[in-house]
Amino acid sequence: MKSEKGVALLTQNRQFQWFSRPTYIFPVVPATAATMLKKAGHEVLFLDGIAAELSGEEFMRRLAAFKPELVVLETKTPVVHRHWNWIKEHAALAKTVLVGDHVTALPAESMENCPVDYILTGGDWDFLLKNLVESAFDPAKFEPGIWYRENGETKNTGRFQLDHDLNTAPWIDRDLVSWRLYAVKNGNFRRTPGTYIMSGRDCWHAKCTFCSWTTLYPKYRTRNAIDVVDEIQMLVEKYGIKEIMDDSGSFPVGEWLKTFCNEMIARGLPKKVRIDCNMRFGRLGYEDYALMRKAGFRLVLFGVESANQATLDRFVKCIRVADVENGAAWATKAGLDVHLTFMFGHAWEDRDDVARTVRLARKLLANGHASTLQCTMTVPYPGTPLFNELKEKGGLTTLDWDEYDMRRQIIKTPLVPEPEIKAAIREVYKGFLQPSALLHRFATTRNLFDFGFYWRGIKSLAGHLADFRSR
Repeated sequence: MKSEKGVALLTQNRQFQWFSRPTYIFPVVPATAATMLKKAGHEVLFLDGIAAELSGEEFMRRLAAFKPELVVLETKTPVVHRHWNWIKEHAALAKTVLVGDHVTALPAESMENCPVDYILTGGDWDFLLKNLVESAFDPAKFEPGIWYRENGETKNTGRFQLDHDLNTAPWIDRDLVSWRLYAVKNGNFRRTPGTYIMSGRDCWHAKCTFCSWTTLYPKYRTRNAIDVVDEIQMLVEKYGIKEIMDDSGSFPVGEWLKTFCNEMIARGLPKKVRIDCNMRFGRLGYEDYALMRKAGFRLVLFGVESANQATLDRFVKCIRVADVENGAAWATKAGLDVHLTFMFGHAWEDRDDVARTVRLARKLLANGHASTLQCTMTVPYPGTPLFNELKEKGGLTTLDWDEYDMRRQIIKTPLVPEPEIKAAIREVYKGFLQPSALLHRFATTRNLFDFGFYWRGIKSLAGHLADFRSR
């Protein structure tokens, strides 16, 4: 996807962005879908033109040479127009399928705007894709959640059901999906090669009003903890993987977490591999983080979003600002690297509110309780409660989906103009250069992997500063 905005971070990403410096997230659900079909005896081509850094011409050459009967495209709001145009241009090539959170929220829109043959809604579209193919495209055998055309009419099988047993899904065929494309160019990995898994779909909180993946996964399910450890051991022994990111929206907690950690320790895997995961503040204490560190965890990612309690409450984060500071301190004390995400550009926040979030982010960097962080403009995606609320109140600057890419202000912010919001984001990123923050980083340097990670981090910092420069 050529764009003056940069490289598209599309697949397996909850919040779409264009990056000045590319990063590639391993696409777990698409990879699972491809593996399912291959194991069922079908010929499968997994073609990620973005991660493979292909030209449009080379992408089409490879696709045409494969002679597909069915082409599946994962889409998101800022690029759905591009996918509509691609489907119009190549409608004669094969049957087409669209999947993802945007078409789950607005399936009729895509059926009306392009000649797509099928839309698979919900997050278990890998299971639905297998059903679609195995049914020989017979609507009478379709599971709930499939949109299709019949005699010129658009029809569907009702709302999707998240009733699939994740333990029946096969381990991903890493060779089929060219796992090495995603093994190095990823900002999370300190050690490489790295890869991704998912222990659950998707977040056990699943209430944040801005998160597009709550559209896909309103219900939380997990895999068997021992099976997850088995897969990790296979990745280490077969592929030499040194770091694994578990991309569940929130890593499982409670007894599941204890079982997982104790099994990792019993097998000696912490000596061979590091684990990264997403987590939420307010649920775990120091003892939990200490057990995770002993089990091989290195990085824990938390969504903070704002230092203003009113904003956290409106987003239904169900945490207090104090939970952020305490949780980050406990995780750091346990020896874990903490990554934080912040969002700026809320309609109800004034300059003092923005400044408060900047101060918290820079403070956590300065005292060593945040190793890394990421800031974005808030984008309300279709299907989310935040989008519905703002649209109803006339609080959106545009309904042009091309603009929903974190580069432009989508939410009307009468209290703080866009240039000041972007300047605030840049001020947060400059917090990495605070003397105390640099001192903490070098004080926790352990080996050569760390120096390579820091060098990549410097280039990422320059990229983020460029991402949010004023127009």
